[in-house]
Amino acid sequence: MANIKSAIKRIDVNKKKNAENSSVKSKILTYIKKFKASVAAKEFDNAQNLLNEVFGLIDSAAKDNIIHKNSANSKKASLAKFLSDAKKAN
Repeated sequence: MANIKSAIKRIDVNKKKNAENSSVKSKILTYIKKFKASVAAKEFDNAQNLLNEVFGLIDSAAKDNIIHKNSANSKKASLAKFLSDAKKAN
């Protein structure tokens, strides 16, 4: 356990930030699951709307350094390719 006051404060701040970041990451994953379910059901209009929402969430998370910007771009590219491939297969 930390003895120095600044170290104790840093532990508290890190716990709070970890909780906030976890909720954002969880929200992103939830929307990705909804998007993939929509694609699987071949509801491409709904999937496109969900994809736009997911892109917004990912961009805001990357802007706030919750996820790395390269990771965000990779996720966005893979989701866009997923939708594109599903449309071509249909």
